[in-house]
Amino acid sequence: MSRTTLLAGTLLASLLAAPLAQANHAWGNYHWARTGNPFTVQLGNNVDTDWQPHLDGASSDWSKSTVLATKIVTGGTTAKRCRPTSGRVEVCNALYGNNGWLGLAQIWASGSHIVQGTTKLNDSYFRTASYNTPAWRQLVMCQEIGHNFGLGHQDENFSNPNLGTCMDYTNDPSTNLSPNAHDYDELAIIYSHLDASTTLAAMPAAMANLELATPGQWGRLLRSQRGGMVETYVQDFGHGWRVYTHVIWAEERGHRPHD
Repeated sequence: MSRTTLLAGTLLASLLAAPLAQANHAWGNYHWARTGNPFTVQLGNNVDTDWQPHLDGASSDWSKSTVLATKIVTGGTTAKRCRPTSGRVEVCNALYGNNGWLGLAQIWASGSHIVQGTTKLNDSYFRTASYNTPAWRQLVMCQEIGHNFGLGHQDENFSNPNLGTCMDYTNDPSTNLSPNAHDYDELAIIYSHLDASTTLAAMPAAMANLELATPGQWGRLLRSQRGGMVETYVQDFGHGWRVYTHVIWAEERGHRPHD
């Protein structure tokens, strides 16, 4: 099987507050609105028994942060559709098809405030010999949930030594299974201020259930780095709403698969 798989994060954000620059390894300035720390992010459980220990592990690991905790709750969607639920993150696994991506995180935001998110794990690849390992499952689960908190990647080089964090891209996930101290420090920076309320903005009905899983849906290429290994796209829906898709491909190659 050709390993032209990817890990992707898709960010739905307000046009007026959607800078692409990142501070350290925060993903823009996006965060959950809340009036105090620590706060709790609910993770909707839409995974099967093969993925359950990895969801449990990621929830436990991210809850070691000093500013946030996670709580696994009953899922609010079907795994195949993985539709978002306002105020929480839905976590799903399904046979999403040989569409190129291994895991995908989507974050809906109003201004800089995250209002809902999803994490999807693609069993079309995880049921193959290349990725059907506990290490690959744990890394991808941990990383995509991390994106749902507003974290970016610590490193995007696949072949350098591991940093010991799931927010590091690698060809060998064996030592990149959980957050490290730098991830917890970055969360503390992201959530160092408090918000006036925890009110979540209403999403435009036409955008609430978007599934942007393939390159043809990502819109215009804004930025390409590392020979096409790291790319950012934008899809403009008007009225101040855009979708930013941040893509990391899982292996070196001479061209993007959609060229």
